[in-house]
Amino acid sequence: MKQLKIVVLAKQVPDTRNVGKDAMTPEGTVNRAALPAIFNPEDLNALEAALSIKDRVAGSTVHILSMGPLRAADIIRDAMFRGADGGYLLTDRKFAGSDTLATSYALSCALKKIGADIIVAGRQAIDGDTAQVGPQVAEKLALPQVTYVEEILDIADDKIVVKRRLEHGVETVEAPLPLVITVNASAAECRPQNAKRVMKYKYALTKSEIAADAEAFNAKMAASKDYLQIVELAAADVDPDENQLGLTGSPTKVKAIQNVVFQAKEAKKLSSADKDIEELMVELITSRTLG
Repeated sequence: MKQLKIVVLAKQVPDTRNVGKDAMTPEGTVNRAALPAIFNPEDLNALEAALSIKDRVAGSTVHILSMGPLRAADIIRDAMFRGADGGYLLTDRKFAGSDTLATSYALSCALKKIGADIIVAGRQAIDGDTAQVGPQVAEKLALPQVTYVEEILDIADDKIVVKRRLEHGVETVEAPLPLVITVNASAAECRPQNAKRVMKYKYALTKSEIAADAEAFNAKMAASKDYLQIVELAAADVDPDENQLGLTGSPTKVKAIQNVVFQAKEAKKLSSADKDIEELMVELITSRTLG
C-alpha cells in the first residue's frame, strides 16, 4: 500500500474550566492571554486516530497544522512527543479574531500548499463548541468528509472504512481518499508522550522562536537539524484573499462570555399548580440555570 501523508488539524485552546472576568477583550473576542492554554481535547483523539493509521501503513507520516500565536507551537511539540513527525504553525496578526469561517479558509489555504491524503480533526474545540471548522475545510477543499468518527476499521490505497458514533447508534462508512474526518471524544484516547521522543524533539522550534534567542543552545540545535524545525507559515505564505481573514472575514461576533457558577440553595417544595410551575421557570431563567 502507498505511503500516506496525514495532517491533523489541532488547536491550542483556553482552558474554559477557568473562565474569569478578564476572559473577553473589548472587541468581543476571547482574551487568550488571560487563560491557561491547553491542547484541545478532541484534537488529541484525532491525533491518536492519525497515529493509528500511521502504525498500519508503513512509511506514512503525521504532521500537525495549527493556527494561532507563537505559543501554539507548544501543542505541535506535544504531538511530536506522542508520535507526530513534525508540524506547521500558521501564525500572523492577520488571522487574529477569526471565526470558524475565516479559520477554515486560512487552514484550507495552508492545506493546498501542504497537501494531504487524509486530514483529521477533532469534532469541535472547547472554546467554541461549533463543530464547524472540519466540515468547512472539507467543503473549501472539495473533499469528501466523514464526521463523528470513533474508530478506523480499515485502510486501503484508495479508501478508508470508519465507525461513526451517532446519537442513537453507530454507522460503518466507507469513503474514498483523499478526505477529511472529524473525530469524537468517544474515540481512543491519545497515547502518552514517549520519553525517547521527548529527548529527540524537545528542541523543536519555529523560525521565530529560533530568531528570538539565536545564541541559545536549543536555538542552535533547532537551526542545525531539519527535523527540529517546525514550519512557520505567515498569511503571505499561503496566498489567501486577505479580505477573508481575521475579523474582516468573520461575520460571527461574540458579544459576551459569562462564567455561570451553580451553587446549592435551600430546598423548595412545589405543588402541581400552574402558578408554582410558572414561578419556578421564571426563577430558573432569571438565574440563567435555563436558557
